[in-house]
Amino acid sequence: MNDELLIFGHKNPDTDSVTSAISLAYLKTELGYKATPYVLGELSKETEFALSYFDMASPKHLKNVKIQMKDLNYDRVEPVSPENSILTAYNHMNKNKIRTLPVVDDHNHLIGIVTMKDIAMNAINGNINTINTTFDNIRNDLNAISLSYANSSINGSIIVTSFHDSTIIENDVLRRTSVVITGDRYDVIDYAIQRKVQLIIVTGGHRIPDVLIEKAAVSRVNMLVTPFDTYYTSKLINQTNFISSIMMSDRLIRFKEDEYMENCKDIVQSSKHSKFPVIDSQNRYLGIVGRTHFLYPTKKKVILVDHNEYAQSADGLNEADVLEIIDHHKLGDISTALPIVIRSMPVGSTNTILCKLYKESNVPIPKNMAGIMLSGIISDTLYLKSPTTTPDDIESVKYLSDLAGIETSKFAMELFKSGTSLVGRTVEEIFHNDFKSFIIEGYKIGISQVFTLNFSEILDDQTTFLNYIKGVQKNSDYYITLMLVTDIIKEGSYVMFSSAHDKLLSVAFNQTIEQGTFIPNCVSRKKQIIPKLIQAIKLLK
Repeated sequence: MNDELLIFGHKNPDTDSVTSAISLAYLKTELGYKATPYVLGELSKETEFALSYFDMASPKHLKNVKIQMKDLNYDRVEPVSPENSILTAYNHMNKNKIRTLPVVDDHNHLIGIVTMKDIAMNAINGNINTINTTFDNIRNDLNAISLSYANSSINGSIIVTSFHDSTIIENDVLRRTSVVITGDRYDVIDYAIQRKVQLIIVTGGHRIPDVLIEKAAVSRVNMLVTPFDTYYTSKLINQTNFISSIMMSDRLIRFKEDEYMENCKDIVQSSKHSKFPVIDSQNRYLGIVGRTHFLYPTKKKVILVDHNEYAQSADGLNEADVLEIIDHHKLGDISTALPIVIRSMPVGSTNTILCKLYKESNVPIPKNMAGIMLSGIISDTLYLKSPTTTPDDIESVKYLSDLAGIETSKFAMELFKSGTSLVGRTVEEIFHNDFKSFIIEGYKIGISQVFTLNFSEILDDQTTFLNYIKGVQKNSDYYITLMLVTDIIKEGSYVMFSSAHDKLLSVAFNQTIEQGTFIPNCVSRKKQIIPKLIQAIKLLK
């Protein structure tokens, strides 16, 4: 996701917000970027209708843009198999200058961790008398040549033949599980073959008589010859054991790639360890993360459409790199560390701005893309009846209608009918379908807007709505919580509210405002509600 541009609109997405994200992502893709549209909440019925009408897929849901473990530039350390030898692991770590090594199974599932300290402690304190490994591990680690091969698995006790052969025979020290280390002592080798030991390691690179090699083959006894002397071989043999014999597998601290950095940071800082494995949701190993990786994380790259305030945007936005803002609202409180591209215009819809961007970039707008962009403008301007409507919006509607090949008036009514039906929707769903928070003159306010062709649907349950509004007011500490029920045909809005100052709305609209009062020519939060609330708050301070 690090190279991906995440494009999304505001929380509680409306049609303009969703279609803007889709159309901008398509434009960016055509210009050579890897861009994906997302939504921050559930789609409205109106938006679902528009996307379905023009056969467009719904964007994926984006929970937040917080930094995750997968955003860290962690080390892609090559893992080893549990059947690899300790020496193989050590050489791998030494060559690549790593101190923590993951151990994985055949399906790349993490099963353990080995550190340089583990290897060092094993060399000092490990059991030098037992061996559990494979014939190939021993052959490779001792630079040996195979003289006789019978079995792959080597699991037994190590015998270094420093005694005379008669002493060895007398004390009966050789067993089938024995791994014998000897020089060119043919009598010892012959006796070891008779005892059918697991493995004979001949040191010093000495040539062994063919008759002994043939005996070993017939008796199915493994035999190797190494160029190392007996002392070095006996010292090194313990390092040919499986790495699984010393790996740590219990109570491993591991992080899933989707975990958030802020949650993992404290664990890392308080742990006695310095390196930790990163895995996917299936426990498949991905890499190793250390404390230094937390210092310079790769932030998600985002582009905001149809909003520019933290309260309306994705959680964790302060942890992301905002690269662009395409919007038609007043400037909000989002700040960036570096200069960014901002395209903000006083028009009725973000899609109107995007229509201009397509033209400026000489990128053709496909028929279905034109359709959803048109839907966004129709929705946000109430089919060009909102006071936010500009000549640019009117021009864009005509241009996009021609591209989409539809009869705009008929489509607009179908779009509004799909979005204004309240049947089967809870009070919570209706209220939050198009709800936005604002900070005005230092006060936090919340405004929900519901479009309907039949106010009686809400009027019949007005008490329930008022109780819900009061609950939102109390729980979120808003100065005023306002619900606008906008009648598209009458071009006005009914209001229900809960306010810290009971005269705020009356002062704002210069008339007595009670629950359910209809305010004519009031359909726009941006142009007709927010400015009046700002003025009223200033007067009442």
